[in-house]
Formats: sequence, C-alpha cells, structure tokens
Amino acid sequence: MNYIAIDNGVSGSVALVKSNGKAFYQKTPTRKELNYTKRRRYINRIDFDKMYAILESFYGECLGQVRCLVERPMVNPQRFLASLSAVRSLEATLLVLEKLKIPYWFIDSKQWQRSMLPAGFLRTRGFKINKSELKEASLIIGRRMFPQLVTDKMKDCDSLLLAEWGRRSKF
Repeated sequence: MNYIAIDNGVSGSVALVKSNGKAFYQKTPTRKELNYTKRRRYINRIDFDKMYAILESFYGECLGQVRCLVERPMVNPQRFLASLSAVRSLEATLLVLEKLKIPYWFIDSKQWQRSMLPAGFLRTRGFKINKSELKEASLIIGRRMFPQLVTDKMKDCDSLLLAEWGRRSKF
C-alpha cells in the first residue's frame, strides 16, 4: 500500500511514501487574495487546480493503491482566525480528494507523533508542548529519513512523517 499524507492548512504540505519507501513531497499550493470581509486584508487559500494536479499525479503514480491520511485540523474558538483558515483549507482539500475519488482518513497529530518523534517532545508530566520545538523535531527527523527531499526552505516534515507512519503501521 502507498500513503499520501496531507498536513492540513495553507502552510501545510502533501507527501507520498510508496510501499518501497520512495517518497515525494510538495508544499501545499496556495494563492493570495483579498479577504471577503469589510476590512482590506489578504488571505491565503488552497489553489484548487494545483492541489488537484498534485494529488492526481500522486494517485496515478500509485495506480490507485493508496490510502490518504489527512491531519485533523486545529479548531480552537480562542484562535478564531487560525481555525477559520484551517477549516477553509480542509474543505478545499476534501473537495479535491472527493473529486479524484481518493479514500481518506483523519489522523490526529499526536497519533503519528508518538511513533515518529523522540519521546521527549511529547507531553510529559504536565509540561505543555512547545509548537516550534515540535516543528524543529519534525524537520530534524525528516532530514534523517528523507535527506534527498528535505531543503532549508522547509519549516517541518509533518506530511512526510505522517505518510511514513502510515506505511510503517500499515494503517
């Protein structure tokens, strides 16, 4: 089985890890446009056509033998604008997946992080997780596992690690 993983959001990424361990990575394609509210402001949105092309290519490369793992979006009323962006991104991504008829499952980040990141980065003894440290750990582990794909421009390797987790756990 091959695994497509989507780190949801406009700053996310899409990865494919094939059953033989060969991997592909792409930053989530976005476009900037004026917000739809009264204030003059810009928002980032998923570029549907480019996301479609990426997922169609990944799906075609796997000859339909694929499972798509989508990281469950953060929804927090105290972070309303970030939650709104995450939900908008998820909806666009789901529309692409459904149009391509790619089967998908939602995965909580903690589920794959337990296996793929060092234990010291998980919640222990009541200490709160530092998000920037988690992203740095993801990048370091991703660089070790996929040195041919990881560049200095990447902020994390969450989609790559999620896809690899799916492959290893035979999700």
